[in-house]
Amino acid sequence: MTITHLPLLIEPEALELPVDQQHYRLVDLSSTEQYLTGHIPGAVHIAPTRTAAPAPRPGLLPSEAQLHSMFSELGHHDELHYIVYDDEGGGWAGRFIWLLDSIGHPHYSYINGGLKAWQQAGMELEKEQNKALPSQPKLSFNNHHTIDLDSLQADLNNPQQVIWDARSPQEFFGTKVVATKGGHIPGAVNFEWTAGMDSKRGLRLRSDLAEQLRALGITPDKTIVTHCQTHHRSGFTYLAAKVLGYPNVKAYAGSWSEWGNHPDTPVEL
Repeated sequence: MTITHLPLLIEPEALELPVDQQHYRLVDLSSTEQYLTGHIPGAVHIAPTRTAAPAPRPGLLPSEAQLHSMFSELGHHDELHYIVYDDEGGGWAGRFIWLLDSIGHPHYSYINGGLKAWQQAGMELEKEQNKALPSQPKLSFNNHHTIDLDSLQADLNNPQQVIWDARSPQEFFGTKVVATKGGHIPGAVNFEWTAGMDSKRGLRLRSDLAEQLRALGITPDKTIVTHCQTHHRSGFTYLAAKVLGYPNVKAYAGSWSEWGNHPDTPVEL
């Protein structure tokens, strides 16, 4: 098995174990409790909170020092291929893939449905805690896959851009308020993250997801900007759009925790 033979989306049954630790890193982004209870054999654990920045805007990237520490622990190098999953259908795994995009690292795959699909397929788990051989990587950061508040606000009327709001309909319409302001970014389209998962198939991506998005105007000819409250749920939508082959996908990492608490941002209900 070589790097070039691994697609972005891997079905659980297609993953050959054990992985070659020199060339691959199997990363578990489930809860720590779940990792200790059982995980895919050979996986190393990254606590999901380590992928987030501190309050008040946890959607943003962690500090360079934090990222360097995490990737050093993972034994990161330029040719390493990450195979990632979580226990919730792709939110944290997708956010980790966004981190990889943000350091310009293109080698990664996602196990479709993550741990839920793995278990549904009757695949084995282990409890042994795995560690990678640490490295001292030189990370190079970019903002090609992220949009900030000022840029998004200045470009709200761009017909070539669509904002995909991955929050619940209650948050979108302002009946549930978890910031200073309720509602949504003007012009945004709501498609809750879990609506993109097939609950009957272990939280794999829905087979009709492309058609569902097309009906909402979330189409691959546009730049897709996706967000939620803290760019956790929109980790899934960021990943899903990439899996579907959308060429221009950006995370609004500040998400509603930034937009909904900013005094000068416009809001629709």
